[in-house]
Amino acid sequence: MRLERLFVENFRCYGSELSARFGGLTAFIGKNDIGKSTLLEALEIFFNSEIVKADVTDKNIFSDGASFSITCDFSGFPPTLSLDAGAETDLATEYLLSAQGTLRIRKVFDCKSKKLVPEVYIVANHPTTQGVHNLLELKEKELQALVKENELKVPLKGNPGMRKALWDATPALNLKETDLPISKAKEDAKRIWDAIEKHLPLYALFQSDRKSQDSDGEVQNPMKAAITAALAEVQEEVEAIQTRVREKAIEIANDTHAALMTLDSNLAKELVPEFTPPTPAKWNSLFSINMATDGIPLNKRGSGVRRLVLVSFFKAEAERKLNNSSRRSIIYAIEEPETSQHPNNQRLLIDSLKDLSDEPTCQVVITTHSPGLAAELSAEDIRFVARDTDNTLCIREGAPIFGIVAETLGVTPDSRVRALLCVEGPNDVLAFRALSRALHQADADIPDLSNDERIAFVVLGGSTLNQWVTENYLRALRKPELHIYDRDVPSYEIAVAEVNGRGDGSHAFRTAKHEIECYLHPDAIRDAFGVIVPVYDHPASSADSVAKQFAAIYSASRGFDGVMRESTAKRYLAERAFNNMTAAWIDERDPTGEVRGWFTQLSQMLLPTP
Repeated sequence: MRLERLFVENFRCYGSELSARFGGLTAFIGKNDIGKSTLLEALEIFFNSEIVKADVTDKNIFSDGASFSITCDFSGFPPTLSLDAGAETDLATEYLLSAQGTLRIRKVFDCKSKKLVPEVYIVANHPTTQGVHNLLELKEKELQALVKENELKVPLKGNPGMRKALWDATPALNLKETDLPISKAKEDAKRIWDAIEKHLPLYALFQSDRKSQDSDGEVQNPMKAAITAALAEVQEEVEAIQTRVREKAIEIANDTHAALMTLDSNLAKELVPEFTPPTPAKWNSLFSINMATDGIPLNKRGSGVRRLVLVSFFKAEAERKLNNSSRRSIIYAIEEPETSQHPNNQRLLIDSLKDLSDEPTCQVVITTHSPGLAAELSAEDIRFVARDTDNTLCIREGAPIFGIVAETLGVTPDSRVRALLCVEGPNDVLAFRALSRALHQADADIPDLSNDERIAFVVLGGSTLNQWVTENYLRALRKPELHIYDRDVPSYEIAVAEVNGRGDGSHAFRTAKHEIECYLHPDAIRDAFGVIVPVYDHPASSADSVAKQFAAIYSASRGFDGVMRESTAKRYLAERAFNNMTAAWIDERDPTGEVRGWFTQLSQMLLPTP
């Protein structure tokens, strides 16, 4: 399952209900004490309530209500659910989805109680017509009576089938958003929740350093997340253990009841065993891993060292996820990952987090104040937490927020830039950096775009904050531009002609081959991923494109359930295969010297104007 949206109401600084959308990588940015960490901790309370526990003081102090709520929307829920009776059903048939088609789960905490135990609801577009509004709460005999009363021709066995028949026979269901209690429900409502709960994503929270908390050393140890990830991958074995323990415990309980009846038959006519399996959080607490560096426990080292281990954990996890698929999803949440880290380590960390977030079973959530880290984020990644004109909290997203984010964090353009290289997307940036670096090693006159501060990339589609700053500030400086577009879009021919016709020292090219991936050497892909992928200059169809062929071949080699997305395949090729390219392989794939010509033109644009 995948987290799509979080709603908080009357929770700490958030009064009226406010929601935040989540993607693969989601970064909350804003001033100090604005409520960024509160959102991550709300998720911890929702999923685990271990590192952060709900407290009566969590209720918004300006609210008249006696409770607060945390609500999550999910996609990717199980297509079918098997109930105890063996009958299969699904959430849509049971009218348990929101109007948006998501599974919405709300946890409400009543602050009038000394111990905050949440009441759990499914918020769904559910029937409200009297007589069919509470079918999930009815026992089999009660459903059978309704079916007979309505003279319906349907088997009187299997609750899901009887419910469906009753709903189908009702002229107007009057579907409305309804909070359906499930944590204390009975019958199939409770069984459905039990079936759903084990599919919820696992959530691992890494808090920022707080010296006032005794548990900080444990919290900062990333190996706790290693245990969470490991448990996610052996979920079937865990469930098998729980089933065996339940069967044995019920057997012992029944034997005990039988023995009790021989002593006094009137003492307990009925003794019904109720088995409660441990929650994921309790399973996590059964295991621990401690690491030591040079004989010193990790949680006794400085925060910088602990964070370096965190960087290493995410890099290793990203690599591992490339070769393994986990059935249960996991959400990694990190407060201020830049804490105590050198800018180089910050770049390593954000690259690792991006890799991890590309995996279909992983989501990454961060908070940050770092200009360097935020500069590498795209508009799709950023959620800006701020106060509106009436001082109420709001969460903004989309490219229009780049200006205020740049101003808040102090992201500024580099004044050393003398030329702009305009490309289509972020993957092109990685490809051109790798190609130029390979050619630079053979010819020092060709600039190495991976470290030449005189050249700034401008991504014309899907820009990052850093590229937005560069584009908006440096374009006003009238720097010469070099545009390189793929040949696969015919309309680019017009754009190329317009740039070349400016007469301001700017130049534009369309690739001779279909797209930038067509310049890859098959051996570069093989060395990066261990698979053989044919590379055509002009694929006969879209299915023959390098990215799609790589996605199919690589997914099959790793035993994935499906085929990775084309966008993910392009990213993998950009990050790893292009890095393997050598000058010799470039010349073999490009005997006319087209690629060298691009960079030669760029080097000439860097020369001082006479």
